[in-house]
Amino acid sequence: MAVSDDDKQHLSSLFDVGVERLKLIGDNGKLLMQGYLTGGIDPASVSERTLKKLINARVLYQPDASHELKLRHPVTQLIAALVTDESRRAIHADIADKLVSIRGFVEALREAQRLGDSLRLDSQMLRLDEAVYDLAAQFEEAIFSLWHRLNSNFGFVSNLSDKIRENSRAQQQIKRLIDGLSLIDFAELIELAEGNPTLRKILVSRLQQQMSAHHGSLLEVQKRLVELMTRFRQQQERSLLVLNMAGFLREHPGFMVGDYSYRSQVPALVNCAAPIVPAAAVALDKQQQQPELAHLVHSLYREQAIKANTDVLSVTADAVKTSAQQQVVEARQQQLKEDAMRYFIYVCEVAQPISALAFLTEQQLDWPPEAWLFQILAEYNALPRHEQKLFTLSRDERQISKFNHVYIIEDLAVRYYAA
Repeated sequence: MAVSDDDKQHLSSLFDVGVERLKLIGDNGKLLMQGYLTGGIDPASVSERTLKKLINARVLYQPDASHELKLRHPVTQLIAALVTDESRRAIHADIADKLVSIRGFVEALREAQRLGDSLRLDSQMLRLDEAVYDLAAQFEEAIFSLWHRLNSNFGFVSNLSDKIRENSRAQQQIKRLIDGLSLIDFAELIELAEGNPTLRKILVSRLQQQMSAHHGSLLEVQKRLVELMTRFRQQQERSLLVLNMAGFLREHPGFMVGDYSYRSQVPALVNCAAPIVPAAAVALDKQQQQPELAHLVHSLYREQAIKANTDVLSVTADAVKTSAQQQVVEARQQQLKEDAMRYFIYVCEVAQPISALAFLTEQQLDWPPEAWLFQILAEYNALPRHEQKLFTLSRDERQISKFNHVYIIEDLAVRYYAA
């Protein structure tokens, strides 16, 4: 099978990168095996140059600044397969089985916690932490594979049809990843975590942050794929046009390209343009057409005048209506303020005054209770400082929920104390 120069160049670059990274893994075999057995690698035990190489080669990664270095999922699975460590090997590849494994680890952790087995508790916590990291790492590796396909596979495909097929495969992979993300039910994970802060951090906060980042990455990949598909289709149309034109010229060697606008018979394929509307102008130099022209000008002037008057009347009517509505609103606001001042006068005159809502009911005022309480509170806050000291404002409050400190004001009561 013949191999093109582009494919040879691509294979050569893959060979060089693969040899370099396999050699890097071999040179740091003891360090990687220690990280595999202990679950992490202390950054202080590795030189900065080696650490940078391992991270750039996607062998190690650090979840955040508070965690030690960890082996990436493919490296862990490679070591597990080489040493036949079935307890650490991810046999189930789909997301549903990984979620079942996480539920099993949580149940085993709670059982060890009930029995007081601290060694088993630490072991199950480590396995649960690794399972959650493996779940997130699987999506990360798949998204990285998508970006690699966009940046390499599309560039080394010889024809547009293969590029479109690669794009379709990438779109199907995105769909599978989105379906996998939809299987993660964070409401169920919150129930699994219950009141354990460590489980809640592992199963909810950290995993949700990682899944949100993966959603954003998938959106960017999908946007890039749509742009590439549009560009591929445009290139395919142009190449088909050129190929068909070249085939036509080979079949008709005597064909001469000419200006179609000078032909009396134009092919139907070319004759698809919209008809040209001829330009028209008034002939001012013809005396016999001046009466008709004057009549047209006068009729246009009358139409414009009628339309302008109609618009002015409409604007005036709208302004009058708006002004009337504004006056009604201002009158109600003034009446609400006067009723609130009546309540303050009532408080000053009675030894044991009633609450604001009781005064509203007793006086048979038609204000909404919420608006009435807001107005009482506003009038009290608007008083000068020396007058506020003559009154005491007490609130009848109700806590909306035991999980927060939001209170709802049910009623207000104002008391007056003479100086």
